[in-house]
Amino acid sequence: MEIQTKLIIAIIIAFVIGVVVGYGVGLMQAPSQPAQTVTVTTTITQTTTAPATTVTTAPVTLTVVGPWAGDEMKAFMEVLKEFERTHPNIKVEYRIYRAEDLASIAPPQFAANMTPGDVIFTAWGWWVKKMGEEGHLYDLSNLVNTDEYVKGIFDPVTSNGKIYGLPFTAWAKPGFWYRKSFFEKYGLEPPKTWDDFLKLLDKLKEILNGPPIVTGDNVGWPISDVTEHFIITFGGPELQLKLIKGEVKFTDPQVREIFEKYLVPLLEKGYFSEPIEWTRALELWWKGKYALYFMGTWITGMVDDPDDLGFFPLPGCKGVVMGTDYIIVPKYTKYPKEALELAKWLATEGQRVHVGTRAGKFATWLKVGIEDHWKPMQEVYAKLKDKTPLPDLDDTVGGDWQKLFWDQLKLLWVDPGKLDQVLKTLAENFPKK
Repeated sequence: MEIQTKLIIAIIIAFVIGVVVGYGVGLMQAPSQPAQTVTVTTTITQTTTAPATTVTTAPVTLTVVGPWAGDEMKAFMEVLKEFERTHPNIKVEYRIYRAEDLASIAPPQFAANMTPGDVIFTAWGWWVKKMGEEGHLYDLSNLVNTDEYVKGIFDPVTSNGKIYGLPFTAWAKPGFWYRKSFFEKYGLEPPKTWDDFLKLLDKLKEILNGPPIVTGDNVGWPISDVTEHFIITFGGPELQLKLIKGEVKFTDPQVREIFEKYLVPLLEKGYFSEPIEWTRALELWWKGKYALYFMGTWITGMVDDPDDLGFFPLPGCKGVVMGTDYIIVPKYTKYPKEALELAKWLATEGQRVHVGTRAGKFATWLKVGIEDHWKPMQEVYAKLKDKTPLPDLDDTVGGDWQKLFWDQLKLLWVDPGKLDQVLKTLAENFPKK
């Protein structure tokens, strides 16, 4: 890649993460299945004891905790296998925890000088900072050169000059995905105006004899992504940021109008399906039961033929939610030397491996070029480069309010008539700054 091209890419990605983390974003990757263990090798070790005081010389096994299951896990396993290949003295075992489960399970273990893993991934930067300030995490400041990463990416996990998390690869939530073959079969085109979008939904509903948009669900996060997209489209990127900072309430007339005029009518007309577990929703959508699915870029690695994928944002949308995952090392690992070595590798060369897989991610380490990325993601990146990058609203606010946000939106989805009740609940319970 020419130097000029690399410079442009670095500036764009730096702007992406700089905006995201500049508002204290605690970022979240798609939740996965309940905790389970995937063994990369046959060697198993216990990691819930106090740290060893001596450096081991014999091969050791580290437990890595992350949120990825299914096809996402397969992509991540390629990263771990490459680490094992280049570090024969360290074996790796992978364990799955959703971010919200980890936030409940880890603190009491930390308090008892125990840990669910030697190296842990979470997209919640606010939680990483909190755990670090409470003294549970290693300071990773000296592991990497922060100048080699996109600007501002360490901000959410930095406190008093200490860095408690290292960045991994990044994702985006760009819009509604569709199968190109489906659109070609029925002579359909992505909408260019809001009226075009409504006409497309009417036609799709007639073709399918049912809802054209599948509603992905788990704990509520896919529904929140759709909602944020409407807020960003009709309120602009600035409204998303003001809501996150608490400068605008959900009961504000501008916010209510977006729900009442644009989102609620689609729910009332049956354009969205009932909430369906998000991976099951993906299967049904791919098979043709539904035509549209709002999801993150990781979807590119979860379908049989990514070349058949297309996506479009709502017409007029000028922003896109983007984020990353952070790598932490608890002080209670039995093998701190090896755990820190793994964390450093994951944040650097591990990114190069990951973006080359079907993970659907972008690199945050600037030494990884666009040519190192999986081809479908190169094409997605080209379509997003002109959008204003924004933090995820509920991931940034975090805490109990995030769960409330998910629950209230699920209520709205099944009973749109409760709009005012939902908005009032969200406003009254928003954390005071």
